[in-house]
Amino acid sequence: MLELIWLIPVLPLAGALLNGLWGWRLSRRSVGLVACGAVLLSLVVSAGAVWELSRLPVEARHFRTEVFGWMPLGPLQAGAGEGLRVAWGFALDPLSAVMILVVCGVGFLIHVYSVGYMAHEEGVGRFFTYLNLFMAMMLMLVLGSNLLVMFVGWEGVGLCSYLLIGFFYDRPFDARTGLTCADAGRKAFLVNRVGDLGFLIGVLYLGLSFGTVEFGELAEAVHGSGGVSAGLLTGVGILLFVGACGKSAQIPLYVWLPDAMAGPTPVSALIHAATMVTAGVYMVCRMTWLYAAAPEAMAVVAGVGAATAFLAATMGIAATDIKKVLAYSTVSQLGYMFAAFGVGSGVGAMFHLTTHAFFKALLFLGAGSVIHGMSGEQDIRRMGGLRRKMPTTYWTFLLGVLAIAGIPGFAGFFSKDEILWGAWSSGHLGVWLLLLLTAGLTALYMTRLLWLVFFGEFRGSEEQRHHVHESPRVMTVPLMVLGILSVVGGWMGIPKVLTGGADWNGFASWLAPVLGHHGGGEAAAAGSGHGAALELGLMLVAVVVALAGITGAAAVYRRLGVAERVAKGLGPVYALVRNLYWVDELYDALLIRPFYALCRLARTIDERVVDGMVHATRNVTLGLSYLSNTHDLWIVDGAVNLTGATVRGASHVFRRLQTGSVQSYATVMVFGAFLLMVLYTLGR
Repeated sequence: MLELIWLIPVLPLAGALLNGLWGWRLSRRSVGLVACGAVLLSLVVSAGAVWELSRLPVEARHFRTEVFGWMPLGPLQAGAGEGLRVAWGFALDPLSAVMILVVCGVGFLIHVYSVGYMAHEEGVGRFFTYLNLFMAMMLMLVLGSNLLVMFVGWEGVGLCSYLLIGFFYDRPFDARTGLTCADAGRKAFLVNRVGDLGFLIGVLYLGLSFGTVEFGELAEAVHGSGGVSAGLLTGVGILLFVGACGKSAQIPLYVWLPDAMAGPTPVSALIHAATMVTAGVYMVCRMTWLYAAAPEAMAVVAGVGAATAFLAATMGIAATDIKKVLAYSTVSQLGYMFAAFGVGSGVGAMFHLTTHAFFKALLFLGAGSVIHGMSGEQDIRRMGGLRRKMPTTYWTFLLGVLAIAGIPGFAGFFSKDEILWGAWSSGHLGVWLLLLLTAGLTALYMTRLLWLVFFGEFRGSEEQRHHVHESPRVMTVPLMVLGILSVVGGWMGIPKVLTGGADWNGFASWLAPVLGHHGGGEAAAAGSGHGAALELGLMLVAVVVALAGITGAAAVYRRLGVAERVAKGLGPVYALVRNLYWVDELYDALLIRPFYALCRLARTIDERVVDGMVHATRNVTLGLSYLSNTHDLWIVDGAVNLTGATVRGASHVFRRLQTGSVQSYATVMVFGAFLLMVLYTLGR
């Protein structure tokens, strides 16, 4: 199976092509079968490849295959030898193995769920085409053997997120978000471009400095490069992290993700919970060898991650859209992952990435089930008492809430404890405190969400009351599977302190060849007789904080009117959080309005100055020709008119190439890339 890893991204790509070209001829059922079947086959190949990889000796668990030679760029500098040769290759190791299983496994469940959720929507063939294409790009990102193949997948998931977020492009303006679906898609696309620019510059710096973009060769070069400036590595590490901030919604580039909830709920679950937003976390973990040589860059990652975790958690407290609450929760949990990596616990980051994929996909799909049962209603203030009419959705949603809150025995408890212990034991006490407070806030806003949706009296309209119903089995079965994973998913990483010293942390052992063993936590426990007691004590503190958040939310929302009195008592603090710190308004004032002002200025100069000069010149020419009635001046005037006519004629051709449609540009890009590949192959 290892030789077939190239099939893992190709299979969903084939599904996208099949539905994209012939989906309009197929029935809804056939379109769903093609899309789900393609992802299922990828999952089967992935499982087989990972099983075969696990049979190899630990030191040999790395397989690379080169599909074809991609870009022979030649020498980058004078006298630099043969130069840079980039191959289109795929590689599988323990780190990418975890990712492909998470992406394909959770992705398959979301595809199945989508069959039911999108049963009554138009454009199902287009939807599943985009969904399969996204899977192909994400798997390409994960399996790429070098930075440029990863970058193709990186840009691909950005394009697919734009297409999927704006899927309902014909829907009217939404007063709750202030955006149309198309606007939300454009916002996600543009904000990600800012981060991607930093990522690309970092990639180019590495290629120019070391003459390769292959991960393995770069790792060896960095380890053996005593002469390379530490400042260079720090700068590259920060540039790559800027790209991660865009994809994984960290400060200051997090603003796109909450608005991305305008897309269909399965899109929110797939892109913004389990896969795309974790691409940045995967990328920094893949570049562990770089950040290990740039501790200043790691400190930046830790600080930004912890600040994002806390800030986004406060935003989730006041949100009233069921999907927006989960969106801010996603931003917060991603901050947890980056903070873990920044304090030296790459294993903790990947562990939380895995468990988060289980319970956050469950929570998003559970929210979709509620929206489906409530005829499209998303305001939690108009829900209540749904546990009686939607029992399966309620019980599975409850499992997801307990997991993300960090209740002992559930998946989130083990991965959060790994991160908190890593922050404490590595000496990052400020990061530990912010993450601990975030854990309490997470339990608070998730209990608030659970209570307002499923408990109390129903607060919607009478029509909604009569329409509320449980979702079909095609939607509830994936919820059940994800519910089970949200419970048992953390048991693969049980810490030694809970096993009497026995090593049951199979997750850390599996990732050790790539990310190393436990860092400061294990060292502290081994070097001090009080290490185990300290870890247990800190674990107990985290549980008490989570229980305090749950208890506080229950006390506030159990009785009518208490929440309103608390909000009124907080005054400006509540207003600050409710208005999301006015960050969007700040960006609008500092960036968007000045840009529009410059555009208006340029238009004014073009119309009044440039056009005025042209008209003045033409009038002078005509006046002189009339006065002198000379043949030469008539020739000059004719030349001027001919030039204008030529430009006008050419504009009719060229403006068809500049339509302003991102879809058209993307189609031309894909066709051009395919054409170049064909020409290169024929040239060989």
